[in-house]
Amino acid sequence: MSLYSCLWGLIFCLKGVAVMPISERAVMGKTMMVLTLTVRVLHDAVSFIAFSFLDILDLVLCFAFKAVDLIVEAEWKPCYCTSAKEAITSCGKILVSEQGESKIVCLTSTKLRLEEISDTLYARTSLVSEISKSTVNELKRIKVEGKSSTVTVQPSEKMKKGTMRSTFTVNSTIVEMLQGKIGGQHSHPISRWSDCDCKFCTSWTTSSKETLFVRAEGPKEKGKGDVLFIHGFISSSAFWTETLFPNFSNAAKSTYRLFAIDLLGFGRSPKPADSLYTLRDHLDMIERSVLEPYEVKSFHIVAHSLGCILALALAVKHPDSVKSLTLLAPPYYKVPKGVLATQHVMRQVAPRRVWPLITFGASIACWYEHISRAICLVICKNHRLWLFLTKLVTRNR
Repeated sequence: MSLYSCLWGLIFCLKGVAVMPISERAVMGKTMMVLTLTVRVLHDAVSFIAFSFLDILDLVLCFAFKAVDLIVEAEWKPCYCTSAKEAITSCGKILVSEQGESKIVCLTSTKLRLEEISDTLYARTSLVSEISKSTVNELKRIKVEGKSSTVTVQPSEKMKKGTMRSTFTVNSTIVEMLQGKIGGQHSHPISRWSDCDCKFCTSWTTSSKETLFVRAEGPKEKGKGDVLFIHGFISSSAFWTETLFPNFSNAAKSTYRLFAIDLLGFGRSPKPADSLYTLRDHLDMIERSVLEPYEVKSFHIVAHSLGCILALALAVKHPDSVKSLTLLAPPYYKVPKGVLATQHVMRQVAPRRVWPLITFGASIACWYEHISRAICLVICKNHRLWLFLTKLVTRNR
C-alpha cells in the first residue's frame, strides 16, 4: 500500500463518517490534493538530502577501502566509481568507452575480444559523483597530457560490411599493463581481507574444477527429459532444492533428471573477484557445468527473477534444445522510444527514493558500491555470528 493510500484511509478514519455532503467532499478533495502535494514535496526533499549524503558517504568509503586495501594487501583494485579507462583486472580485462557505450576488452594469448556490458556499471550519475569526477579528471588531464598511446581493438566476430573499426585512446601505463598480461597465466584465487574465510565460503577456491555447483537428482541415465532450475538474485540452488524438489513425486524423480545450479558468484559456486559477471560469463559456466558434462541435448528451463534473463539467453543460444520456458517474476520494464534502455530501467528499479523501504534498499544496492561493500562486510563476513545469534534467539528453530 502506498503512502498516499494510507493518508486517504487516515483522513476517512478521522472524519468518522461514511457519507458526506457535496460541499464537504469538495473541501475534502482540495485538502487531499494539498496534502498529497505537500507529502510528495517533502518526500522528494528528504530523498534528495538523504541520497546526497549517501553520495558523499560512498565517496569517503571509496578512499577508506582503498587505504585499507593498500595497507593489508599492498595494492588496490580499481572500483566501478573510477574512470572506466583505468579499470583493469588481474585476468587481463580493461573497460573502454566510446560515445557512451561500454565494452570490455578481454585479452587472451592470441587475440583481443570485445564484450559489451551495461553502461550502468560505470555510469551511475549523481550530483556529487559528477562534480568529484570532473575535478579529478581535469587534474589528471593536466598531469598526463601528451602521454597517451592509441590501441586499435577489433571485435572477435566478423565485422559487417561498411562498419568502422573502433579506436580507443588508452593511457600509456595501461598499454604496458596490457602487454604484460598477454600470455600470462591465471593465478590461484586468493581471498581478500574483506571476504569470509569459513570452509563453506572458500570451498570453491580449493576445487580443481572451475565449474558451478550443481545439485542433480533423478535417473543416472537419460530419462524422458531434463529440467534446469535457475535461481534469482541473492539466492542459490536451495531456492529449488528445499521447496520444489522434496515435493516432486517419485515417478517424476525417476523419469526426469533435475538440475539446480548455484550461479556464478552465488552459493557454493566460484566467486572470482576479477569477473564482471556478464551474460556471457553466466552462459559459459552453465554450459560448462551442466550441458556438456551431463550431455544435456534437450531440456526444460524453470527460472526465477534474474534467472529468467539467463533462461531467455539460453533459449536464444540453443533454440533447438530448449523445449519449454517457465519464468517466475521475470524482470520486465517498458522502455519509451528514444530513451537509453539501461539507464531507464536503472531509474525504475532504483529511483533514489527513501520510500517505500524496498525501493530504498534497491537504490542503495544499485547506486552505491562501497556502501554495499560495507554492509556485506558487516553481514556476510560475520554470517556465522548472525547465524549463532538467530539460533540463540529462536532457540535453534
